Amino acid sequence: MLTRHFIALLSLLLVTEVAVAELQVFTCEPELESLAQTLGGDLVETYSATHAKQDVHHIQARPSLINRVRRADLVLCTGASLEIGWLPVLLQKGANPKVQKEPGLFYAADYAEKLNAGQKADRSQGDIHPEGNPHILLDPRNVLLVADQLTKRFQLLDPSNATTYQRNLDVFTQRWRSAISRWTADAASLKGKSVVAHHKSWLYLLNWLGMNLVATLEPLPGIPPSTRHLSGLLKQMNQAPAYAIIRSPSADKKGSQWLAKKTQICAIELPFTVGGNKAATDLFHLFDSTIELLINADDCKSR
Repeated sequence: MLTRHFIALLSLLLVTEVAVAELQVFTCEPELESLAQTLGGDLVETYSATHAKQDVHHIQARPSLINRVRRADLVLCTGASLEIGWLPVLLQKGANPKVQKEPGLFYAADYAEKLNAGQKADRSQGDIHPEGNPHILLDPRNVLLVADQLTKRFQLLDPSNATTYQRNLDVFTQRWRSAISRWTADAASLKGKSVVAHHKSWLYLLNWLGMNLVATLEPLPGIPPSTRHLSGLLKQMNQAPAYAIIRSPSADKKGSQWLAKKTQICAIELPFTVGGNKAATDLFHLFDSTIELLINADDCKSR
């Protein structure tokens, strides 16, 4: 009896050991966690420091996050100062030598051309990112660039599974290129249309789709819309109406709803990242949902 129990216990321990992921990956945003899961599969265990309803600029460096950083093999973040208010604190207090610099520290924005780069870092101008707009993954073409570099990083950190990581990348790349072609075709009618956005975080998406950002609800990045600013937007929209008013799940709804009511321009909430709505369960569905919502932006006028 004892021998059978011992053998059963040993078998359980062996199975558990095999199931343990090779890399512990701490991600700063849900879209990066989704990409890491896709490329790493069972070889990686991921954790996202934020969720879609949070403003990633303003996160508390909680003890639970510090503990996660302390155990990580890779810290995967956007960079370009997006997490400047909290990531340095996590890295310092986590005191994990593996993730203080490359190869254990990965900034996705380093691998794509950034819009609005070279702006002066002047806090009087709001949440300015001198390295450029950090929200690069809202252009699906940039996702491919980051995926390629992230795979190389996985292979460097876990060389024994390099072939598996490459195979995962190849499958993802084929699917993603096909999806980009489909999204581009589906969104062809959006080209040239103008939008008002709550924040300039949407520039990459609009640039890819050929849409025009004509105004923002925030008078300066990160500054809530004032009555005076909204009044100016109302005058602008009465003269040249936009196609839609867009915001993220973390943005305050009041400004966009007020402008929508006054102008009869539809205000829509786009998911922005994985988990931003019920449909956006991964990167593929994130863009599926975004394109569908934009195409049907006029639907609110019939309700």
